[in-house]
Amino acid sequence: MNIVPEPGPLRLLAASTLVNTFGNGLWMASSALFLTRSVGLSVGQTGLALTLAALVSMTASVPMGYVADRRGPRGILVAGLLALATGTAAMTLVDSFGAFLLVALPMAVADAAQRAARGAVIAGAVAPDRRVYTRAYLRSLTNVGIAAGAACAGIGLVVDTRAAYVSLILGNATTFVLAAALLSRLAPIAPTPAPTTGPRLVALRDRPFLVFVVLDGLMATHFGLFEVALPLWIYLRTDAPHWLIAVLFLVNTGAVVLFQVRAARGTDHLGGAARASRRAGFALLIACVLFAASGATTSAVTVGLLIAGAAVHVFGELWHAAAGWGISFGLAPADAHGQYQGAYSMGMQLGQMLAPLLVTALTVGWGTPGWLLLGTAFALIGCLVPPVVRWALATRPTPHVEEPAPATAG
Repeated sequence: MNIVPEPGPLRLLAASTLVNTFGNGLWMASSALFLTRSVGLSVGQTGLALTLAALVSMTASVPMGYVADRRGPRGILVAGLLALATGTAAMTLVDSFGAFLLVALPMAVADAAQRAARGAVIAGAVAPDRRVYTRAYLRSLTNVGIAAGAACAGIGLVVDTRAAYVSLILGNATTFVLAAALLSRLAPIAPTPAPTTGPRLVALRDRPFLVFVVLDGLMATHFGLFEVALPLWIYLRTDAPHWLIAVLFLVNTGAVVLFQVRAARGTDHLGGAARASRRAGFALLIACVLFAASGATTSAVTVGLLIAGAAVHVFGELWHAAAGWGISFGLAPADAHGQYQGAYSMGMQLGQMLAPLLVTALTVGWGTPGWLLLGTAFALIGCLVPPVVRWALATRPTPHVEEPAPATAG
């Protein structure tokens, strides 16, 4: 992977991603404490508000993608980031549950718009055989930016005053503005005309693509393993030292930064992307088996199993991400990348909403049988993706040519 990308769209996308995700790290590390300690929301209110915002964002994804296609994705991406900057700054004025919803729900719509538009910008600004590489490169930078932002947020968390939290939030708002300014330097991407016949939201009528979105969303529940289930499993069901949780997060983050681009090779055509999804499913199965085994061992063996499971899990994560990009780009009509990217993001959001309850109930609540059931489900989902992709290809009016793109240096 080239550390500094070549001049052009990728460099602008990379710079804006690094700036924006630094701000995301500031918010992710401080938002829970800000909302509970400074605003005064209860834990239940915070969880409810964030869930409602996620539902609004998921519902708005395809319509906002349609708007990006019709109006031009670069403009919608910039407008969405500026709207998020405004909403983030308004967070400093929130003093109640109702006020938080008044700010958070419009922000959810803006977030849906910028997510869908970002995918369409990549589709319009980057050559087809470089789209998956671009998404992989940007995901590596995302982890760098979030880690750096979270580290800086630690200063505010130590101070633990309202002024410190407000400073972090305004810092996040500033990064949205800076990211929008960088992206405004991209060449405009021409809007596509609305279809004269047939449905407008074609992504919602594309049954095989929607089946893929659901499968991909169910696979995405594996993110909840690291965020929720595994820390609780280590704390409650193993004798591993609690500091190992931080080590496993470092393993995951570092591997994404170092290997995401390499793991994405071969997924810029549909056949390779479908096979990567199958590999991801079996890797996640192996990881679940290793995590389950750690509950019946002691000391160094437990630590070794957990580290091995984390290493295998992250490769499942890398293949899963790359497969989703390749399939979502490869199945989208040229005039509907915005709404197809919006629909693809719906699956990820579905997985994020299901994950905390589902994976925790299966793993921590049920123990070893739950781990094995979850791993088997991941493998089955991965095996279902290739036939669904073949079904989708069979429904396309113009056959796709399944030829691997030339290898990309990375």
